[in-house]
Amino acid sequence: MLYIIGLGLGDERDITVRGLDAVRSCHKVYVEAYTSLLSFGLASDGLCRMEKLYGRDVVVADREMVEERAAEILSEAVDCDVAFLVVGDPFGATTHTDLVVRAKKMGLKVKVIHNASVMNAIGACGLQLYRYGETISIPFFTDSWRPDSFYPKIQKNRQLGLHTLCLLDIRVKEPSLESLCRGRKCYEPPKYMTIHIAINQLLEVEETNGGSVYNAETQCVGIARLGNDDQMIVAGSMKELLDIDFGDETSSSNTDINASPK
Repeated sequence: MLYIIGLGLGDERDITVRGLDAVRSCHKVYVEAYTSLLSFGLASDGLCRMEKLYGRDVVVADREMVEERAAEILSEAVDCDVAFLVVGDPFGATTHTDLVVRAKKMGLKVKVIHNASVMNAIGACGLQLYRYGETISIPFFTDSWRPDSFYPKIQKNRQLGLHTLCLLDIRVKEPSLESLCRGRKCYEPPKYMTIHIAINQLLEVEETNGGSVYNAETQCVGIARLGNDDQMIVAGSMKELLDIDFGDETSSSNTDINASPK
Protein backbone atom coordinates (compact mmCIF):
# COMPACT_ATOMS: atom_id res chain seq x y z
CA MET A 1 0.00 0.00 0.00
CA LEU A 2 1.14 3.54 -0.78
CA TYR A 3 -0.28 6.11 1.61
CA ILE A 4 -0.34 9.77 0.55
CA ILE A 5 -0.92 11.67 3.79
CA GLY A 6 -1.60 15.37 4.27
CA LEU A 7 0.16 17.04 7.21
CA GLY A 8 -1.83 20.27 7.41
CA LEU A 9 -0.28 23.72 7.63
CA GLY A 10 1.41 24.18 11.01
CA ASP A 11 3.79 21.58 12.38
CA GLU A 12 4.08 17.83 12.90
CA ARG A 13 1.10 17.87 15.32
CA ASP A 14 -1.38 18.89 12.64
CA ILE A 15 -1.51 15.41 11.14
CA THR A 16 -4.94 13.78 11.53
CA VAL A 17 -5.50 10.82 13.85
CA ARG A 18 -6.19 8.62 10.82
CA GLY A 19 -3.01 9.88 9.16
CA LEU A 20 -0.94 9.20 12.28
CA ASP A 21 -2.32 5.67 12.54
CA ALA A 22 -1.33 5.05 8.92
CA VAL A 23 2.19 6.42 9.41
CA ARG A 24 2.77 4.20 12.43
CA SER A 25 1.70 1.17 10.43
CA CYS A 26 4.14 1.83 7.58
CA HIS A 27 7.54 0.28 7.05
CA LYS A 28 8.99 3.35 5.29
CA VAL A 29 8.06 7.03 5.69
CA TYR A 30 9.00 9.92 3.39
CA VAL A 31 8.19 13.62 3.82
CA GLU A 32 8.14 15.75 0.69
CA ALA A 33 10.14 18.95 1.21
CA TYR A 34 10.17 21.09 -1.89
CA THR A 35 6.63 22.18 -2.86
CA SER A 36 6.02 23.38 0.71
CA LEU A 37 7.42 23.15 4.23
CA LEU A 38 6.06 22.93 7.76
CA SER A 39 6.73 25.71 10.28
CA PHE A 40 10.14 24.29 11.24
CA GLY A 41 11.33 24.40 7.63
CA LEU A 42 14.39 22.23 7.11
CA ALA A 43 15.61 22.34 10.73
CA SER A 44 16.88 18.99 12.02
CA ASP A 45 15.25 19.48 15.42
CA GLY A 46 11.86 19.75 13.72
CA LEU A 47 12.47 16.49 11.89
CA CYS A 48 13.48 14.87 15.18
CA ARG A 49 10.21 15.99 16.78
CA MET A 50 8.32 14.54 13.85
CA GLU A 51 10.10 11.19 14.16
CA LYS A 52 9.49 11.09 17.92
CA LEU A 53 5.77 11.81 17.58
CA TYR A 54 5.22 9.49 14.62
CA GLY A 55 7.37 6.68 16.00
CA ARG A 56 9.12 6.18 12.66
CA ASP A 57 12.31 7.28 10.94
CA VAL A 58 11.42 9.89 8.33
CA VAL A 59 13.32 10.33 5.06
CA VAL A 60 13.28 13.84 3.59
CA ALA A 61 12.30 13.66 -0.10
CA ASP A 62 13.71 16.66 -1.92
CA ARG A 63 12.87 17.72 -5.46
CA GLU A 64 15.52 15.53 -7.01
CA MET A 65 14.23 12.43 -5.25
CA VAL A 66 10.55 13.09 -6.02
CA GLU A 67 11.00 14.01 -9.67
CA GLU A 68 13.90 11.76 -10.67
CA ARG A 69 13.74 8.81 -8.26
CA ALA A 70 10.04 8.41 -7.57
CA ALA A 71 10.25 4.91 -9.01
CA GLU A 72 12.34 3.88 -5.98
CA ILE A 73 9.59 5.01 -3.60
CA LEU A 74 6.93 3.23 -5.62
CA SER A 75 8.95 0.01 -5.91
CA GLU A 76 9.23 -0.15 -2.10
CA ALA A 77 5.43 0.02 -1.88
CA VAL A 78 5.19 -3.22 -3.88
CA ASP A 79 6.40 -5.27 -0.92
CA CYS A 80 5.50 -3.14 2.11
CA ASP A 81 3.44 -0.17 3.27
CA VAL A 82 5.01 3.19 2.43
CA ALA A 83 3.86 6.62 3.62
CA PHE A 84 4.50 9.75 1.57
CA LEU A 85 3.81 12.82 3.71
CA VAL A 86 2.77 16.08 2.10
CA VAL A 87 2.42 19.53 3.69
CA GLY A 88 -1.17 20.73 3.39
CA ASP A 89 -3.41 18.40 1.40
CA PRO A 90 -2.04 15.59 -0.83
CA PHE A 91 -3.57 17.06 -3.98
CA GLY A 92 -2.37 20.60 -3.47
CA ALA A 93 0.40 20.08 -6.06
CA THR A 94 0.41 18.31 -9.42
CA THR A 95 3.56 16.43 -8.36
CA HIS A 96 1.55 14.38 -5.90
CA THR A 97 -1.21 13.69 -8.40
CA ASP A 98 1.43 12.35 -10.78
CA LEU A 99 2.74 10.05 -8.05
CA VAL A 100 -0.75 8.58 -7.53
CA VAL A 101 -1.24 8.07 -11.28
CA ARG A 102 2.10 6.28 -11.59
CA ALA A 103 1.30 4.07 -8.60
CA LYS A 104 -2.08 3.12 -10.10
CA LYS A 105 -0.41 2.19 -13.40
CA MET A 106 1.90 -0.13 -11.47
CA GLY A 107 -1.11 -1.81 -9.90
CA LEU A 108 -0.32 -0.49 -6.42
CA LYS A 109 -3.01 0.11 -3.84
CA VAL A 110 -3.15 3.81 -2.94
CA LYS A 111 -4.86 5.37 0.06
CA VAL A 112 -5.10 9.17 0.36
CA ILE A 113 -5.65 10.83 3.73
CA HIS A 114 -6.62 14.48 3.40
CA ASN A 115 -5.84 17.47 5.61
CA ALA A 116 -6.16 21.26 5.74
CA SER A 117 -4.69 23.18 2.83
CA VAL A 118 -3.97 26.80 1.98
CA MET A 119 -6.74 26.43 -0.60
CA ASN A 120 -9.39 26.37 2.14
CA ALA A 121 -7.53 27.90 5.11
CA ILE A 122 -7.21 31.13 3.11
CA GLY A 123 -10.79 31.77 4.23
CA ALA A 124 -9.23 33.00 7.50
CA CYS A 125 -8.59 36.34 5.81
CA GLY A 126 -12.32 36.99 5.59
CA LEU A 127 -12.76 36.69 1.84
CA GLN A 128 -15.37 34.10 0.88
CA LEU A 129 -13.94 31.00 -0.76
CA TYR A 130 -16.47 30.83 -3.57
CA ARG A 131 -15.40 34.30 -4.74
CA TYR A 132 -11.91 33.16 -5.77
CA GLY A 133 -10.87 32.70 -9.37
CA GLU A 134 -7.87 30.78 -10.72
CA THR A 135 -4.99 30.44 -8.27
CA ILE A 136 -1.57 31.55 -9.49
CA SER A 137 2.05 31.01 -8.46
CA ILE A 138 4.63 33.79 -8.48
CA PRO A 139 8.17 32.51 -9.14
CA PHE A 140 11.37 34.32 -8.26
CA PHE A 141 12.63 36.60 -11.03
CA THR A 142 16.23 36.28 -12.21
CA ASP A 143 18.37 38.59 -14.31
CA SER A 144 17.47 36.65 -17.45
CA TRP A 145 14.04 35.20 -16.57
CA ARG A 146 11.10 37.38 -15.55
CA PRO A 147 7.97 35.31 -16.26
CA ASP A 148 4.57 36.99 -16.38
CA SER A 149 2.23 34.17 -17.43
CA PHE A 150 0.19 34.83 -14.27
CA TYR A 151 -0.70 38.36 -15.42
CA PRO A 152 -3.58 37.47 -17.80
CA LYS A 153 -4.99 35.12 -15.15
CA ILE A 154 -5.19 37.96 -12.63
CA GLN A 155 -6.71 40.12 -15.36
CA LYS A 156 -9.42 37.56 -16.08
CA ASN A 157 -10.20 37.09 -12.40
CA ARG A 158 -10.59 40.83 -11.88
CA GLN A 159 -12.80 41.18 -14.94
CA LEU A 160 -15.07 38.55 -13.37
CA GLY A 161 -15.00 40.26 -9.98
CA LEU A 162 -13.06 37.39 -8.37
CA HIS A 163 -10.18 37.34 -5.90
CA THR A 164 -6.80 35.88 -6.88
CA LEU A 165 -4.87 33.65 -4.49
CA CYS A 166 -1.15 34.13 -5.19
CA LEU A 167 1.15 31.38 -3.91
CA LEU A 168 4.72 32.56 -3.45
CA ASP A 169 7.82 30.69 -4.51
CA ILE A 170 10.19 28.69 -2.36
CA ARG A 171 13.48 27.31 -3.64
CA VAL A 172 14.91 24.41 -1.65
CA LYS A 173 17.95 22.46 -2.82
CA GLU A 174 17.90 24.02 -6.28
CA PRO A 175 21.06 23.59 -8.40
CA SER A 176 22.65 26.82 -9.57
CA LEU A 177 22.60 27.58 -13.29
CA GLU A 178 26.38 27.85 -13.32
CA SER A 179 26.83 24.37 -11.83
CA LEU A 180 24.36 22.86 -14.31
CA CYS A 181 26.33 24.40 -17.20
CA ARG A 182 29.46 22.78 -15.81
CA GLY A 183 27.71 19.43 -15.49
CA ARG A 184 28.22 19.24 -11.75
CA LYS A 185 25.36 20.05 -9.39
CA CYS A 186 26.01 22.66 -6.73
CA TYR A 187 22.97 23.67 -4.74
CA GLU A 188 21.91 27.20 -3.87
CA PRO A 189 20.95 28.12 -0.28
CA PRO A 190 17.21 27.84 0.47
CA LYS A 191 15.26 30.92 -0.55
CA TYR A 192 11.70 31.92 0.36
CA MET A 193 9.76 34.66 -1.39
CA THR A 194 8.42 37.36 0.92
CA ILE A 195 5.26 39.37 0.45
CA HIS A 196 7.36 42.45 -0.31
CA ILE A 197 9.24 40.68 -3.10
CA ALA A 198 5.97 39.39 -4.56
CA ILE A 199 4.38 42.85 -4.60
CA ASN A 200 7.41 44.43 -6.25
CA GLN A 201 7.41 41.72 -8.93
CA LEU A 202 3.66 42.13 -9.49
CA LEU A 203 4.09 45.90 -9.94
CA GLU A 204 6.99 45.37 -12.33
CA VAL A 205 4.88 43.02 -14.46
CA GLU A 206 2.04 45.56 -14.52
CA GLU A 207 4.43 48.29 -15.63
CA THR A 208 5.85 46.06 -18.36
CA ASN A 209 2.47 44.92 -19.70
CA GLY A 210 0.59 48.16 -19.15
CA GLY A 211 -2.83 46.54 -19.01
CA SER A 212 -4.04 48.56 -16.00
CA VAL A 213 -5.01 45.30 -14.28
CA TYR A 214 -3.85 46.58 -10.87
CA ASN A 215 -1.58 49.25 -9.39
CA ALA A 216 0.09 50.28 -6.14
CA GLU A 217 -3.29 51.36 -4.74
CA THR A 218 -5.00 48.01 -5.41
CA GLN A 219 -6.37 46.47 -2.23
CA CYS A 220 -4.76 43.18 -1.17
CA VAL A 221 -4.41 40.90 1.82
CA GLY A 222 -0.95 39.77 2.89
CA ILE A 223 -0.77 36.56 4.90
CA ALA A 224 2.29 35.02 6.54
CA ARG A 225 2.61 31.73 8.42
CA LEU A 226 -0.98 30.69 7.73
CA GLY A 227 -2.16 28.00 10.14
CA ASN A 228 0.45 28.76 12.79
CA ASP A 229 -0.09 30.37 16.19
CA ASP A 230 1.75 33.48 14.99
CA GLN A 231 0.02 33.80 11.63
CA MET A 232 -0.26 37.38 10.39
CA ILE A 233 -3.04 38.75 8.19
CA VAL A 234 -2.95 42.37 7.01
CA ALA A 235 -5.25 44.12 4.52
CA GLY A 236 -4.28 47.24 2.63
CA SER A 237 -3.07 48.57 -0.68
CA MET A 238 0.02 47.08 -2.29
CA LYS A 239 1.84 50.28 -1.41
CA GLU A 240 0.76 50.05 2.23
CA LEU A 241 1.71 46.38 2.54
CA LEU A 242 5.25 47.21 1.45
CA ASP A 243 5.63 49.09 4.75
CA ILE A 244 4.37 46.18 6.89
CA ASP A 245 6.83 43.97 8.76
CA PHE A 246 5.41 40.46 8.34
CA GLY A 247 8.08 38.93 10.57
CA ASP A 248 9.83 35.67 9.75
CA GLU A 249 8.64 34.54 6.33
CA THR A 250 11.31 31.91 5.76
CA SER A 251 10.10 28.69 7.34
CA SER A 252 6.36 28.31 7.03
CA SER A 253 4.15 26.20 4.82
CA ASN A 254 2.74 28.22 1.91
CA THR A 255 4.47 31.01 3.76
CA ASP A 256 3.21 34.10 2.00
CA ILE A 257 -0.08 34.50 0.26
CA ASN A 258 -1.20 37.71 -1.36
CA ALA A 259 -4.93 37.53 -2.06
CA SER A 260 -5.87 40.32 -4.41
CA PRO A 261 -9.57 41.25 -4.34
CA LYS A 262 -11.34 43.25 -7.03
